[in-house]
Amino acid sequence: MKDFKIDQNKIPKHVAIIMDGNGRWAKQKGELRIFGHTNGVDSVREALTAAGEIGVEYLTLYAFSTENWNRPKEEIAALMDLLVQSIYNETDELNKKGVKLATIGDVEILPKSCQKALIEAKEKTKDNKKITLILALSYSSRREISLAIQKMSKEVSQGELNPNAINEDLVSSYLSTADYPDPELLIRTSGENRVSNFLMWQLAYTELYFTDILWPDFKKKNFYKAIYDYQQRERRFGKTSEQILNHNA
Repeated sequence: MKDFKIDQNKIPKHVAIIMDGNGRWAKQKGELRIFGHTNGVDSVREALTAAGEIGVEYLTLYAFSTENWNRPKEEIAALMDLLVQSIYNETDELNKKGVKLATIGDVEILPKSCQKALIEAKEKTKDNKKITLILALSYSSRREISLAIQKMSKEVSQGELNPNAINEDLVSSYLSTADYPDPELLIRTSGENRVSNFLMWQLAYTELYFTDILWPDFKKKNFYKAIYDYQQRERRFGKTSEQILNHNA
C-alpha cells in the first residue's frame, strides 16, 4: 500500500475478482495446469489480506464457472481436491482475520466432499464480521437470472406476485447476491477484457479493471494498484460532473 496513496474515504465496499491465468502461468513454467491453480491459492490469500487491511467489506472470487465443467476430468478432479484441501487449511486463518465465508452458484452439484468442507467452514466463520469472502462456485450469471425469472413467473401465475411490482430492486432480491451490495470494482487478471458470464446484472455500474498479470503473480501491491486506479475515476451514474460535485459539496 505504501506505493499507492489509498484514500480511506473512497474504499469500495464490494470488490469482485475474475481470477484468470493459472493455466497459462503453469504452462510458461513447463508444469501441468493444476500447478498454476495451486499457486493461485497464495494470490487468494494476498487479495483477501489486502482487502481486509483497507476495509473492503465484501470480496467475491470467481472460483469455478459452470463452463469450467467442460474442462478435462483430471483437471476438474484436481481442482475439487484443491478446493477441499484449501478450505480445511484456511478456515482457522479465516477466523483469525474475521472473515465470513459465503458461496453463490450451484454448490449442490459439487462433489460431496466439497459441499461438506464448505458447510463446515461457513458454519465456523458465520459470526465473523470484518469481511465476507464470497466464492462463486459452479456459477453462471445467465443461469442465476434465468432462475430468478422462473421463480417470479411462478409466483405471478400463482397470484403471489403482482407483475407491476417487478422492478430492478425486486429482481435483485431474487438473485443469489440479494444479501450483498453490488460490486463497485471488478478486477480481471491475465489480459482478458470480458466478464465471462459473471455477475452480469450486478456489474451494471461497476468499474472494470483489467490487468495483464496472471493470477498466480497477483499480489497485495497489485490489489492496491487496482484500488488506487478505481479511486481516480469519477462515478457519475448518469449524472454530470457538476451534479456530483454539488452533491458532495
